[in-house]
Amino acid sequence: MSSTLRLAEQLISRPSVTPDDAGCQDILIARLQALGFECATITSGPDNFRVTNLWAKFKGFRAPALAGRAQTAPDSIANFEPKTLVFAGHSDVVPTGPLEQWTSHPFTPSHRNGVLYGRGAADMKTSIAAMVVAVEEFLAANPKPNLSIAFLITSDEEGPSIDGTAVVVQQLKERGEVLDYCIVGEPTSVNQLGDMIKNGRRGTLSGKLSVKGVQGHIAYPHVADNPIHRFAPALAELVATEWDAGNAFFPATSWQVSNVHGGTGASNIIPGELVVDFNFRFSTESTADSLKARLDAILAKHKLDYTLKWTLGGQPFLTVPGALVQAITESIRTETGVQTELSTTGGTSDGRFIASICPQLIEFGPINASIHKIDEHVLVSSLDPLKNIYKGVLERLAAL
Repeated sequence: MSSTLRLAEQLISRPSVTPDDAGCQDILIARLQALGFECATITSGPDNFRVTNLWAKFKGFRAPALAGRAQTAPDSIANFEPKTLVFAGHSDVVPTGPLEQWTSHPFTPSHRNGVLYGRGAADMKTSIAAMVVAVEEFLAANPKPNLSIAFLITSDEEGPSIDGTAVVVQQLKERGEVLDYCIVGEPTSVNQLGDMIKNGRRGTLSGKLSVKGVQGHIAYPHVADNPIHRFAPALAELVATEWDAGNAFFPATSWQVSNVHGGTGASNIIPGELVVDFNFRFSTESTADSLKARLDAILAKHKLDYTLKWTLGGQPFLTVPGALVQAITESIRTETGVQTELSTTGGTSDGRFIASICPQLIEFGPINASIHKIDEHVLVSSLDPLKNIYKGVLERLAAL
């Protein structure tokens, strides 16, 4: 059994449903401290939803040589800080669903026909295992690399994501920590390992709109005011609006209604209020403020009496091709022969928090077809190639 598979099985065996880390991070801390990482556990959240976060950093890097001088290094060399690569991920998993529907217990790693089954197998405990073993092998060959390495692991990615990565990033901001590169181990591959990486994600902006009317008997509409009727023309305009055209990396911004509620349930009452839940998934061509302003203008044009509550779930981010994208695409091609595709599709990830302090961030991990499903699984044959790709990125960035 490979080291990657062994560690993946250890992690899968822990029932770490959000926000319970269930000891996963203790396993990682033991491995990382043995390599010389300084590990800090950061807890956050109320007692009934306590989140565990790990920030670990390796500082055994090699300072640059002072060419041609046999003297004490000046401050610029003594205070040298190399570029930092962060491996980020989450130790928490989604609930299992009905246990009786699983072929084997979700927290008992099981093998059938070359496939590893268990909750978190694809999302994303095998990625974390591959990252740790990649670093172990890299440091064994390069004990003092020209690169600083860090891990950011949370137990609150599958939940509200309030007390997880966002809290750690805020602390890093406050102490001026500089991050240069980040790989988030989200399962991004589609048909084969390495065929897709995420170099950005759309922003998410949700709204709850309450349109006011006047309740009344349905037979006497002249003494009532139907908010559903009033909102209908505005809805048509909102649906027809082109918010932006997207760009080379992002599709056009999308506005979608997720829920509409009005009325008391009786068939003879005009409702006094209509409540509409909606969401923007927006590209870097728009901002949250510009979308809010445009939507408000449409509602005002239709002379609606309304209130609106906004929730910004995350800003869009984009990593344009550069050192990190080149390192991982070359590493994927060397290991698998696959020419990877850059993509910004899909939902949100914790990359939206890290991107605020890290200019180059990508997401890459195993095939995502079974994530959040009954009998979640990953090909055993993909684990060591995944580890080798992560290690290849380390080698390429350290050589810059």
